[in-house]
Amino acid sequence: MAILRLGDESPNFIAQTTEGEIDFHNWLGEGWGILFSHPADYTPVCTTELGTVAKYKDEFNKRNVKVAALSVDDLESHHGWINDINETQNTTVNFPIIADKDRKVSELYDMIHPNADSQLTVRSVFIIGPDKKIKLIITYPASTGRNFDELIRVIDSLQLTAYQKVATPANWKQGEDCVIVPSVTNEEIAKLFPKGYKEIKPYLRMTPQPDLN
Repeated sequence: MAILRLGDESPNFIAQTTEGEIDFHNWLGEGWGILFSHPADYTPVCTTELGTVAKYKDEFNKRNVKVAALSVDDLESHHGWINDINETQNTTVNFPIIADKDRKVSELYDMIHPNADSQLTVRSVFIIGPDKKIKLIITYPASTGRNFDELIRVIDSLQLTAYQKVATPANWKQGEDCVIVPSVTNEEIAKLFPKGYKEIKPYLRMTPQPDLN
């Protein structure tokens, strides 16, 4: 069974989805991706989650992020369930749901945790960068729905810190001050951070959020 860690290349796969067959890496293209699993179709928490993702599609698009869901149910079940999601969540599912009846993708990504359930996938989340490397892994129990505002926040941080020499502090949100990474010397700050900075401690220097180039 795969053990995936941050920085590992995301395993590629070919799978059938509600939007046709996808080769995962080709489908991601040069953008970012979220792959998330849910325990089963026709379950209450998952219904609210997939409805929420559909409503957040514009936010994901702004960030060049594609989203794919997965469960070990088949395509027929997925298509039927989509009707319920659209009806009860007042939305239209607008992203692929992967059918993983043979559990190949679930096993590639270690989405089945036997001590929680030997058959169903847990609520796994993987954020994948344009380099196809895994940038974030979160696992939720079946009883707890995911916070998609938090996933948007993390994507904003990942995209900012991938190109700027900053990190984001606790509870950071888009537009707030950032931490200058320790590898930047004080002599480099004026060039790298024209908005200025504040030194709280020699190792803790804050700067207004840099502009994305």
